[in-house]
Amino acid sequence: MAIQLLMNMLIAFVWMFFHNAWDFGTFVLGYLVGLGLLFTLRRFLPNELYFRRAYAIVKLILLFIKELVLSSWFVIREVLRPKLNIRPGIIAVPTRLKSDWEITTFACLITLTPGTLALEVSPEGDVLYIHSMDIPDTEEVVRQMKETFEEAIMEVTR
Repeated sequence: MAIQLLMNMLIAFVWMFFHNAWDFGTFVLGYLVGLGLLFTLRRFLPNELYFRRAYAIVKLILLFIKELVLSSWFVIREVLRPKLNIRPGIIAVPTRLKSDWEITTFACLITLTPGTLALEVSPEGDVLYIHSMDIPDTEEVVRQMKETFEEAIMEVTR
């Protein structure tokens, strides 16, 4: 992925050099030409084009921002309510993530979301223990975490 991005940037700078124009528009045009060349030569490249993974990264960031806003709204609503109506608890979330980087990213995203906190990872690395501010249905909370963050992390890394 990084090699392809560097090749695309190099093609964009060579394009600017050949046109003797050092402005942003010429760079973007050269970048698009480089992207077209990479797309044309994609079968000779060892990996798939980097745009799919870059799209998955942007999607993960937007998903985190969405979850951050929704959970912040929930926490604010519960704190301002006269009577707390929450059911806190610790749940075990089994995960299909394998590498340390994937598990760490999953734990960090859970911890950065208000109302949840990643407590521990099992020694085998296949279960993440999470404290949540409100657990109305354990299976639903586990399913939601697996469908949101776990799936998005797997799109980025695999």
